[in-house]
Amino acid sequence: MPNDATPTPGAGNLSQNSPSPPSLPVTPSHLDEELGDPEARSAGTALCLSGGGYRAMVFHLGTLIRVNELGMLRGLSRVSSVSGGSITAGVLGLGWKDLRFDAADRATNLDEIVIRPVWDMAGHTIDKPSVIRGVLTPRRTVSDAVAASYRKHLFGRATLASLPSDVDGPRFVINATSVQTGRLFRFSRPFQGDYSLGLWRNPTTRLADAVACSSAFPPVLSPHRLRPSGTFDPSTAGTIDDPDILGAHWLTDGGVYDNLGLETAWKACERLFVSDGGGGFSIDPTPHRNWIQHGVRAASIINDQVRSLRKRQLVESFEHGVRSGVYFGIRSDTESFAPTRPMAFAPEGSTLPKNVPTALSALSDATRRDLVNSGYVLSDLAFRRWVTPDAEIPTELPFPQRSGATP
Repeated sequence: MPNDATPTPGAGNLSQNSPSPPSLPVTPSHLDEELGDPEARSAGTALCLSGGGYRAMVFHLGTLIRVNELGMLRGLSRVSSVSGGSITAGVLGLGWKDLRFDAADRATNLDEIVIRPVWDMAGHTIDKPSVIRGVLTPRRTVSDAVAASYRKHLFGRATLASLPSDVDGPRFVINATSVQTGRLFRFSRPFQGDYSLGLWRNPTTRLADAVACSSAFPPVLSPHRLRPSGTFDPSTAGTIDDPDILGAHWLTDGGVYDNLGLETAWKACERLFVSDGGGGFSIDPTPHRNWIQHGVRAASIINDQVRSLRKRQLVESFEHGVRSGVYFGIRSDTESFAPTRPMAFAPEGSTLPKNVPTALSALSDATRRDLVNSGYVLSDLAFRRWVTPDAEIPTELPFPQRSGATP
């Protein structure tokens, strides 16, 4: 796949003068297998928040700040997320009812309700302690410990019912991957399930558990075992009727299936805003020979190719008018959005935002500022280039770049 440095309508990935459509036509059927959910695609707008651990979680804050400034947050009809993006989406969904929107549809208290809690979360290391607690505590898994940390710092005892209804706000969809069926498993207020199993209506699953499933990075934090909640809808029953599978779900990171959180949004909405805080794939001149590390490397190659395919399908869908919207990633080159002029931004941390590891480990203030500001600059650039060309270039970054400061 071409890198992020070549411009294209709505994405910054492929040339406007690209060749004919791909050999696999870009149609909903190639990105959507959710036959168990009969909802029809609407003219609505979806925001997709990718995976990528704390790196993506904090990068997406910059996206939310800019989307809100442009008055487009309130108009979203769907927020679809995976992995680290689901932490941010979960906080936004839980706090949605408390957001106060002004006459320009801008949430005046977004910082208090969403930005500050996620910022604070990024100051806590939860992956390594969860591994220790999961190994040493009988009848408790690593993922259970991660969910406990989410409850403690962010979600309390809130359930999926705490998310806004479709009348009160966007549909929040938290995506995981079923280890049993190999399918995308979705959590939302109206239902949870996957199309090969069927849907459980009005689930009471705790929000912390849904996010823990979505961010259960394999192999260390995965899987998360969860019993179904809500009422099974027999009209949605899929091809799998094994009682052991229907009675207990084994779930792993949503990014295993779809690291952009794109599939459910693709089916539901005509316009897609995709914020990608995912990491890159590095060349390894001397790969390991032992079967464990070699297997991990091979799995990484497969994952990278799946992500690249989804990106390419998305970008080409913009090019050929199948969908409208924008894609931008933490690895995007600002030159790809020319002639739109970017804000001045020079990272102050010791690690570039795109090179922050995929983990749930505490980030320094400087790194957090860099990630938020990076998400803000790249989303602003993408929106002014492809969505809101009349918007003025911002004069200030969300967080001033100064050594040792906090927001």
